[in-house]
Amino acid sequence: MAEPEIAQKEPYRVDVEAGERYFWCACGKSSNQPFCDGSHQDTEFTPIRYDAESSRAVFFCGCKRTGNSPLCDGSHNAL
Repeated sequence: MAEPEIAQKEPYRVDVEAGERYFWCACGKSSNQPFCDGSHQDTEFTPIRYDAESSRAVFFCGCKRTGNSPLCDGSHNAL
């Protein structure tokens, strides 16, 4: 299995809106990080959907190594 590209070695803080749907880039190739722009089409990766239940700040994984996709779990600290 291929490894995704590391977009950055820290999470992306994003203010999400309740009821909105977001698509997190899992391949690391998107130019619209942390969100998908379709760059995964030549890879085995697919974006991960995130449905915001409340309006708040969340931290999307930037290193693409999280075990809690699409949110950061601190995996970047081991890179």
